Amino acid sequence: MTAAESARPGRASPHPAREDGERERKAPRRPAPRRRSGTPGAAAAMRAAAEQLAELLGRFPDSVSSLKPAEDGWEAQVEVVELERIPDTTSVMASYRVALDEEGELISYERTRRYSRGMIDRQT
Repeated sequence: MTAAESARPGRASPHPAREDGERERKAPRRPAPRRRSGTPGAAAAMRAAAEQLAELLGRFPDSVSSLKPAEDGWEAQVEVVELERIPDTTSVMASYRVALDEEGELISYERTRRYSRGMIDRQT
């Protein structure tokens, strides 16, 4: 395509130009990968664990610290701020074990630990 053709009115470029003349490219959105028999992939399971736990607790998770496949779905450890304090290194955190079924639906959760955000686990 020539410069004259691309300048025609009504013809939009598939990649809009930025101010510096470079074209922006967006990664195509792909559906979440699925494992065996329709089970969500790791990224989708991680999002599902965090979102569904937030719905139940009324608090948004800070992070997902572990995720592993289980016999019938996924098991995750999700870290949640239970009590915000200043400075934030003294905030009270909780770690929850979350179980998801093969469809990515939360089937159980359990608080396994409470700790200060600034606390470091020590190897014994």
